[in-house]
Amino acid sequence: MSPAKRAMARAKVNLSLRIAGRRPDGYHELESLVVFPDTGDRLTADPATDLTLDIEGPFADDLTGEADNLVLRAAHALLAETGSGRGARIVLDKYLPVASGIGGGSADAAAALNLLNELWDAQLDHETLARIALELGADVPVCLDAAPAFMTGIGERVARLPALPDFVLLLVNPGVAVPTGEVFARLDAALLTEGREEAPPPSFATLDELLQWLARHPNDLEAPAMEIAPAIGVVLRKLDTLPGALLARMSGSGATCFAIFSDRNDAQDALSILSADYPDWWCAAAPVVTG
Repeated sequence: MSPAKRAMARAKVNLSLRIAGRRPDGYHELESLVVFPDTGDRLTADPATDLTLDIEGPFADDLTGEADNLVLRAAHALLAETGSGRGARIVLDKYLPVASGIGGGSADAAAALNLLNELWDAQLDHETLARIALELGADVPVCLDAAPAFMTGIGERVARLPALPDFVLLLVNPGVAVPTGEVFARLDAALLTEGREEAPPPSFATLDELLQWLARHPNDLEAPAMEIAPAIGVVLRKLDTLPGALLARMSGSGATCFAIFSDRNDAQDALSILSADYPDWWCAAAPVVTG
């Protein structure tokens, strides 16, 4: 019997998120620089006769009774692709807040695909896994590698980036719900024009170059999200005051925000400050996987 397999489903953070426009089918095309700090949910899979999922951890209750969990959907999609009748006992340790703009569900699904591909010795290549991932959600393919990438289209086109300079992210979620659909509904996005050229993937030799690029490429969803959840503005203003914080911004459609630090000790000191001042906020500090 195969031994248990383990994987981390790292948080997906949108350092930038530009909305290029709205397609005739209602979907929005985007351009986003995505990174993955070394923190996230954890998955364990043991061989079993049946396919089951147990959810543990601090945010397990937020998924209790969910009939369409992405981890199980990923497992069933893998079984359908391989024609296998294999089983697994999957345990998801839910550490990341649910529906919080850092791709927790997408990261869990991608980690499940990688994990079960190995546990079941399915030997599916990356292209096949990416196709299955896209069927699960536009954000799932970029989470397969959990490495710096530039996303375009509705998120399905993923360009891996050269190694980034080292930096640390402080993630903060004030515990408010921000429905993604409502954020996009408040966004005044023009219809896409035919023949539009996508921006090329960027590259950065230094952290200063990255910060200069980010200054020109904000998160277009930040303003409409703050209209729905003013607490996001409170978080961003607090992050801006922390010693060593180089840039503060919202990730995805919110409500999780982040601050960039060049020094791990500065990020840990900032984490201590926030944890003391705002004990109800979820906070985590971690270096970014840069290559």
